[in-house]
Amino acid sequence: MPENLKIAIVIITYNRPGDMLALAKNIGRLNDIPGLLEEVIVVNNHSTLSYEKTEEYIRNNPHIPFRYYRAEENLGVSRGRNYAIGLSSAPLLVFLDDDALFRDSDALGQIRDIFNDAPAGGRPTGIASFKVFYYATRDFQVNAFPHKQFAARKHLHHFEAPYFVGCAHAIRRTVFDSTGYYPANFFYGMEEYDLSYRTLQAGYSIVYDDRVTILHKESPGGRLPARDKLRGMWVNKSKVAFKYLPQRYFWSTACMWSLEYLKKSGFHLGGWLKGWKEVFTIPRTEKKQPLNAEAMHYLRKNEARLFY
Repeated sequence: MPENLKIAIVIITYNRPGDMLALAKNIGRLNDIPGLLEEVIVVNNHSTLSYEKTEEYIRNNPHIPFRYYRAEENLGVSRGRNYAIGLSSAPLLVFLDDDALFRDSDALGQIRDIFNDAPAGGRPTGIASFKVFYYATRDFQVNAFPHKQFAARKHLHHFEAPYFVGCAHAIRRTVFDSTGYYPANFFYGMEEYDLSYRTLQAGYSIVYDDRVTILHKESPGGRLPARDKLRGMWVNKSKVAFKYLPQRYFWSTACMWSLEYLKKSGFHLGGWLKGWKEVFTIPRTEKKQPLNAEAMHYLRKNEARLFY
């Protein structure tokens, strides 16, 4: 018997009021809002720009279950999501970037069906990633695809994935009950990998399913993060490898990401040295939580890239 899985949509928004207004209107056009949508939680993450038009739209559309909050500081991605999770009680939480849109009006029903489908690999579905296209070109956003073997898997409609991608995903509430929330000490980047590994450890699967398509307003040229964010991604990915994977993957990840930092930062040696200093503190500051044999089997079966 399919579960009646009501949905909360969670959006953490920062200094993109026009995109947020477009997303609010996009949500308002979804099918079966009374039957499927429990709440839309919008956290204004201490923006410095005015969200007056979004706030006016919310006031004028009380039939859409918006709940709007203003954070008193910039919480970052992980803490912002954690804050929103604590405000919700819905069985399914759908997380969207504030510059994303649902392509199709039946998205809520499709999300419910993805989680109600019988699990293919014996594990219940804990997290689902969706198909993401660039808004401007309608081309696949490769860096929002939850597998490194894009060419081999891009035509698949559904598969078990080793991780999920942050810009558009859904998580079963019971996953958070089992694993805890996003890592609060990850201000920017790689928090999805950390939660992915804990989800697998808890016995759930992560899936990709193209029944839901998201249009993302990120430029096809990508966004080059500032140097401090690049360094944070390097250090955080190294933390994930240290905590959950065998030791060799920690050092391979740290080394490969240090090269990535150099390349994308324009060989900024000051940040590179600072990053290595942070990496060397990881064994003293992070607690090992090695994945069990079943979770490691899941990763290898689904061809996860573990070395970096």
